[in-house]
Amino acid sequence: MKYGKRSMDRREFRRKLTSLILPITFQQFMLAVVSASDALMVGAIGQDLLSAVSLASQITFVYNLFLMAMTIGTSMFAAQYWGKGDKDAVERILGIVLRSSMSVSFVFFFAATFFPGLLMRIFTTDPQLIHYGVQYLQIVGLTYLLCGISQVYLCIMKNSGLASMSMLISSAAALLNIILNAVLIYGFFGAPRMEAGGAAAATAIARGVELLWVLAELTKKGRIKIRFAYIRRPDQGLRKDFWHYTLPVQGNELVWGGGFTMYSVIMGHLGTDAVAANSIANIAKNLIASLAGGIGNGGSIMVGNELGAGRLETAKAYGRKLCHIAVVSGILSGIFLLLLSPLVLEITDLSPQAEEYLRWMLAMCAVYMVGKYVNGTTIAGIFCAGGDSRFGFLCDAVTLWCFTVPVGLLAAFVFKWPVLAVYFIVNSDEIVKLPAVYRHYRKYKWLKDLTVREEGLD
Repeated sequence: MKYGKRSMDRREFRRKLTSLILPITFQQFMLAVVSASDALMVGAIGQDLLSAVSLASQITFVYNLFLMAMTIGTSMFAAQYWGKGDKDAVERILGIVLRSSMSVSFVFFFAATFFPGLLMRIFTTDPQLIHYGVQYLQIVGLTYLLCGISQVYLCIMKNSGLASMSMLISSAAALLNIILNAVLIYGFFGAPRMEAGGAAAATAIARGVELLWVLAELTKKGRIKIRFAYIRRPDQGLRKDFWHYTLPVQGNELVWGGGFTMYSVIMGHLGTDAVAANSIANIAKNLIASLAGGIGNGGSIMVGNELGAGRLETAKAYGRKLCHIAVVSGILSGIFLLLLSPLVLEITDLSPQAEEYLRWMLAMCAVYMVGKYVNGTTIAGIFCAGGDSRFGFLCDAVTLWCFTVPVGLLAAFVFKWPVLAVYFIVNSDEIVKLPAVYRHYRKYKWLKDLTVREEGLD
């Protein structure tokens, strides 16, 4: 296929960029703020409590990997079918995803509710950390059932022209979570002082309100509906297509998330100072990287809409422009994180050793930003918009499991290298991937209309 030099409508691009990426970025930022408030508020009580909640949150992180893979798969098809104008196909995709998301959600709910101690022992052998972590997991487990519905539908809303409403619902729930954190962690206004359990209870209540709002929203005229007939009897052709392109995403998320979880396991066995510093560094990193999530998610919708409408040249131009934006944003975000570091050190109450760790971890995270922005925009955004999902799986499998995880394990437990050297190794994956990502982008395998049924997928 030949690709000409058809010019992109810059005004239309900026309009879509503003209407999609900015709301999604704000949504991502508010979710990161919730995580930050959890850590800072429980951290104000004690460093052990901070470390315990951070480790227990890894279970939620793993659950989110499954949910993220399904929402990325949802975006692949919903964006293209919405661009094509096929609302019924979007509702059929919703039915397929809800059937799977609720099954996964129940498994995680059951494990967190009935086996929290076993889960905590994966990350630490410290009895105090296990005790606090169990308190947190037994309550937060309920949120998995709620998110299995709400997060999937919020994804559908973003892909069907309602990104701003999706942002409003998610951000309002996040704000409520932050307020309830203060009330329930510390016992304000006559509420019980629940500490770690309070952070979990605040999350559960906020997620419940979010789900109720979502259910109210989908009853409105013109909205994408949850049709139980499509859940009970999914469209077999669409289901086959969906899992054909989504399973590599699932593999990618598990490979990446498994590697990231191994980072937490490694750091969790290097002492509470390392755990606490790593927790704060991750919070700062996630806050600054919110824009990366906005560019990746919003860019995926923009490119997917154009591909579904058959406008491949415009999709190609959008992808190129989004990559330029990602590079510049990554550099600026890294600089911003460096400038913000003194404030982060000032507001956190850590031991002198943990504070020293954190100082250097933040500097390493600043470099990490460039890779995070570029890879998030391409692998999770542009590539997946056209169903090009296998590359991400292979890239992360090689980078993480052939390099950073084994080298990190050797550095920590065999060679006994300093904490900061280990941290540098396990946070180098996003930079290591860049050359391969650039080469793959230039192959343009992601320029594909998924609404055209392929031979062999019928």
